Amino acid sequence: MSQRDESPPADDRVREQARRLAARLEPRVNQLAREIVERQRAEIPGFDRLPGDMRDLEIAATTRHAIRGFLRYAQGLPYSENDAEVFRERAAQRAEEGVSLAKLLRSYHIGVERLMDALSAVARPGEEAALLRLGRQQLTALNATVEIVTEAYLAALADQQVAARELARALIHGEAPEQVADRYGLVLEPGYLVLSVRAAAGGRGAEAAQEPVAVRRLLRQVVARLAPLAEGRALSLPDEAGGHLLLPGGTRHADLVRQLATGLPQPPIVGTARAATPADVPAAAARARRLAAIAPAPGAYRIQDLLLDYHLAQPADSAAELTALLEPLERQADLLTTLAAFLACDLDRRRTGQALQVHPNTVDNRLARITRLTAVDPHTTHGVQLFGAALTLRRLGGVNRPGQPASSSAITPDSQSALRENR
Repeated sequence: MSQRDESPPADDRVREQARRLAARLEPRVNQLAREIVERQRAEIPGFDRLPGDMRDLEIAATTRHAIRGFLRYAQGLPYSENDAEVFRERAAQRAEEGVSLAKLLRSYHIGVERLMDALSAVARPGEEAALLRLGRQQLTALNATVEIVTEAYLAALADQQVAARELARALIHGEAPEQVADRYGLVLEPGYLVLSVRAAAGGRGAEAAQEPVAVRRLLRQVVARLAPLAEGRALSLPDEAGGHLLLPGGTRHADLVRQLATGLPQPPIVGTARAATPADVPAAAARARRLAAIAPAPGAYRIQDLLLDYHLAQPADSAAELTALLEPLERQADLLTTLAAFLACDLDRRRTGQALQVHPNTVDNRLARITRLTAVDPHTTHGVQLFGAALTLRRLGGVNRPGQPASSSAITPDSQSALRENR
């Protein structure tokens, strides 16, 4: 007989051996599933932190389903659409729960490795060809499963990104974010740290940075850099200059600065403002946007960092914060009196001492305490400007405390004259 004639009987023999070999594992499906979950626990970082019901019930059930599906396939039964649907549903759930695609696919590879070990353990002499056949079938089945899982995961992730983008838009524009969150099953944070991200002007690549692709790339890089601070809860919304990023309200500014200090090809300008509630996000976004617009160089800026510049650009919005600069001094009247006298005496410590009838060393000590309490040095040009404006506003009494209705607090010609006097 020709080789062509001998081939079918040999193939049939190997196929039958493979069918019997696969059938030997049927009674061990539950045990194998437990072993696979244990290996996943040991080899996949973060697996132990998954919720117990997900790890011990849902993932174990999916593992049993996958093993039984393959064993049926190895015994000549076709995969059904229901088999594939389970993998699609689980992939979408893992995407929603924040499990990375790499870890998800690793879990399937671990299952295949363990199942191959089990088949090898029960194989008998003379079944080498059948074992090789089952190994090839496993690779075929794994490839099909990976395609199903990856497509479903990415589709779910795209849906999440659309939902997150819609929620960010609703928060920033004040357009019923509660309804948007309910519609997509998202959770609103109690408060947010709102960032406005934009490319720095000047320098190499400044013109390219204004291109839409470059602008969106910059925002994406900042989002990726700050992702560890948000623990998967960051929201972003691009715009023509860069975009906004919303982080959980508990995010610390110092951590933000540290994360942005390195690791970005183009250092961005970032304005930051806190929103105590979701309803405060639009105002915080406007403040962050203005801070980014007036910032002189790359970095992360709060209103405290650019207070005078911000106040001159938007006095009604920052007068309360400017006056609050003096609050640490109000409990010690001698400090406020000394500060006002020091500015009025053109920073001359001896004249200040004479005006207050104290020794110049006392003036020095008080100025050092002022610097320590406010983190602003009245000896510097920046300190003179800040303290002069704050004292003028305080004396004019045109500023309400935070939380009270805002009053007009622009620096008028009269207040400018008073400011010059303080200087």
